Amino acid sequence: MQPIKQIQVSLGDRSYEIMLKAGLLQSLNNILNAFCSNRAALVVTDSNVEPLYGEAIDRIEHCNYSKFVFPAGEKYKTVETVAAICRKAVAAGLDRKSLILALGGGVCGDMAGFAAAVYMRGIDFIQLPTTLLAMVDSSVGGKTGVDLPEGKNLVGAFWQPRLVIIDPETLKTLPVEELRNGLAEVIKYGMIRDWKFFRRLEKNSTGLKQLDLDFYTRIIARCCEIKAEIVSRDEREGGLRAILNYGHTFGHAVESLSNFSIAHGAAVAMGMAAAAELAVLLRKIPGNYAERQNSLLRTLGLPVRIPPGLEPEKIYAAMLHDKKAVGAKVKLVLPVAEGAVAIIDDLDSKLIIRAVRNCCD
Repeated sequence: MQPIKQIQVSLGDRSYEIMLKAGLLQSLNNILNAFCSNRAALVVTDSNVEPLYGEAIDRIEHCNYSKFVFPAGEKYKTVETVAAICRKAVAAGLDRKSLILALGGGVCGDMAGFAAAVYMRGIDFIQLPTTLLAMVDSSVGGKTGVDLPEGKNLVGAFWQPRLVIIDPETLKTLPVEELRNGLAEVIKYGMIRDWKFFRRLEKNSTGLKQLDLDFYTRIIARCCEIKAEIVSRDEREGGLRAILNYGHTFGHAVESLSNFSIAHGAAVAMGMAAAAELAVLLRKIPGNYAERQNSLLRTLGLPVRIPPGLEPEKIYAAMLHDKKAVGAKVKLVLPVAEGAVAIIDDLDSKLIIRAVRNCCD
C-alpha cells in the first residue's frame, strides 16, 4: 500500500499540509477528527459533486455539520452565492471557531474559501478538491474569490486553508472535458518551472489520456510541489508568484468574452498559445519551441486557436480589466527558455493584439 504523500506549504503560522493518496476520501473520519471534533462545520459543494461524494462527509464522526449545495457551473461563482453560503453558516450556528469544508472543483473551493475569509472576519477552511484543475492549482495557495460581469476573480481575498486533501480516485468520475481543463494547468507547470517535467508529459501522453491513476498521482504531486515552493516564497503575488498566471491573462479575457461558455482550461490553453506567439514575435523563443507546447496541448485535446467571434481588440480590452493589470499596462508572463518564463509589463498594445490575431481562427 502506497503511503500518503505529504507536501508542506511553508507560510509561518499559516503553514499547512497537502495530503495526497488514492482513496483518501474513504479515510476522512480519521484525518479530520482532530479538525472537526466538537466544532460546527459547513460543507460547501455543488449539485454535481454532492451525489457522488457527499456520503464521504456523512461518515465523519464527532462533527456537527450542515451542507450548502449550489448549482454547478462558473456562472454561479458570484458574490450572491457567497452571501448565501454565509447566511447558511449563520443558520447552521457557525461561530468564529467553526470550519468550512470545500468539497468540489475550483469554483467550489474559491467560493467556500472566500466565504471562510469574510465570515465573522475569518474562520478555518479545508480544501477537498475533486477535479484535476482544483487538485493541481486552485486548492493550493489561498487565492479565493468570485467573478463579476466585468471580469474573472475581481473580488476575493488571500485566505489559506488549514489542510488540502487530494484523492485522485475522484478523477474517475470526471467528464473528459473537465480532465482536459486540469491538463492545461499541468502543462503550465512544465513551461514555467520544470522542463524535465514537461518532457515527461510529452513521453507519457498516452497515460494522461487513459487516466493512469498511478501516473496522475505522481504528476499531481509534482504540480503541488512546484506551487507550494512558489507560494511559500511569495504568498501574495508580490513578484515570483505571478509566473503561475502563464496563459491566464489572455485566457481570462477569452472566458469572460465568451460568457464562460469556454471552459477555464480551454481558455488557458488558448492563452498559453497566445503568450508563446507573443514571445516568438519578440524573439524571446524560437517558433519550434512554441509549437512544441502547442503540440502537447493539441495531443491532449486542448485548443490552441481562439474561435471566431472573439475579436483581438476586444480580448485586449478585456485584458485591461484583469486584476493583474496596472493602469493601462497589461502584465504578461511569457516563455523565454525551456521551463522558464519572464514577467513583462511594458509591451505595445498593437503587438499584443497582433499575437492574439495570429492565434485566431
